[in-house]
This record gives sequence, C-alpha cells and structure tokens, in this order.
Amino acid sequence: MRTDAVIGLDPKIKFRLYRFSVWSGLIVVLGSLLAFSIIAPLMPPPPPSFGAKEIAAFMVENRSRILWATVATGYFAPFFYFFAVITSQQMSRIEGGWGILSYLQLTTAVVAPTGWIYPMAMLATAAYRPDRDPALVLLMSDFYWLTYVGVAFIFSINIAVIGLSALWDRRANPVFPKWFGYANLVFAVIFAPGCLVYPYTEGPFAWNGLFTFGIPSIAFLFWKAMMIVYLLRAVRSEEKEEAEALRVAA
Repeated sequence: MRTDAVIGLDPKIKFRLYRFSVWSGLIVVLGSLLAFSIIAPLMPPPPPSFGAKEIAAFMVENRSRILWATVATGYFAPFFYFFAVITSQQMSRIEGGWGILSYLQLTTAVVAPTGWIYPMAMLATAAYRPDRDPALVLLMSDFYWLTYVGVAFIFSINIAVIGLSALWDRRANPVFPKWFGYANLVFAVIFAPGCLVYPYTEGPFAWNGLFTFGIPSIAFLFWKAMMIVYLLRAVRSEEKEEAEALRVAA
C-alpha cells in the first residue's frame, strides 16, 4: 500500500466528525428557538416605537429570561463554526482545493456566532441592572436590534457563494444539485433587506418588519433544513470517493 494513502485522520473518525459538524446546524436552530422564543420573549421583537419607559419596563419584567437566554446563546452559537467549516470543506471539493468561494463562505460565516453573542451581551447589559437609567436601556436595546437584524447582508453573501459553487460545479458527480444552487441564491435575496432597518422605525423594513424579520426568520429554518440534508449527502459522496481511492491505492 502507498504510504500516502494512510496519511491523515482515520476515515471513520474523520467522517464522524464531518457528520457531527453538519448536525451542529441543528444545534444552532434548536438553540436559537430555545433562547429567543422559549427562554426570552424576543420573537417577535418589541417594536421600534417603544419609548424608554416601555423598553425599561420590558427589560425589568423579563430580566431573568433575557440573562439566561444570553447564557444559552453563549453555548449554542459557537457550534455554527463546525457547520461553517464543513460547508466550506465541501465547497473546496468543487473548487479542487480551497479557493475564493470556499474562503468567502468561511470568512462571512465567522460573523454569524459573533453577530448573535455580542449583541445579545449588549441586551443582557441593558437588563443586568434593573435600576439603570431608562434612556441608557433604550440605547442598548436599539443597539441590539439594529445590529442583530442589520448585519443580514453579510449572511446573503455567505449563502450566495454556496449557491454559485453548486451552479459552477464541473465534477462528473456534482457535490450539490443545480437546483440547490438556485435555491441558495433565492435565500440570499430573502435575507438581504436586513440592512434597511437603519432608516425605518415602522413598516415592513423596521427591525420587526415583514421583509427584515418576519420572512427571513421563517426562511432561515427552511434554509438550514435544506443545508443539513444536502451536506449529509455531500459527506456521504466524499466518503465513497475516498474509500474507492484507498481501494485503488492498496
């Protein structure tokens, strides 16, 4: 057997790690639903029309829930890194090695966990001291929602490059189907309006609006489910390809 055929992780360990990385996407989804819907009442968000007294009252009333939701976010959000890396790794198969698309996906995906954890820490800061000046609480609440929703276009780039990699795949056995590429481009468009939250305090482009929060929140669940299914298939196809290569090398 060629010695280079056995260099690297044991295939059984490697592909178990790959599958765990894919399923980490489900951890992120369940963690998000737990933190923002069950632990803390943040979906839907309080409207931008709320003033300092209303936001301060919301924070005091839900103080413990917001603080524990922040704890939950700190635990589930880092699992997105596993998911991001396995996505880029599968894209690198399309590019014949790490290239601009797989690197773009990975670097833009790095924003996701920090885009949840740091704004959530700001919201926890607002709720941490019940006697804090309501004007400061309002300021920190605004910072949270404008940041949490407003960074969405980075996610659009992330999803778009996944779609382009699927469409430009020249392999005899493509890593992803072509329709998967088009679907990702559609999802990229759906998430793009998030940047429009800054000028609006009401309507479909406010931080609780239909196009910036409502539709993207639902779309995220469908996108994640699609990604998990087809990443698992991609990992399975790589496992078969590697097994065949090792058999030939033996």
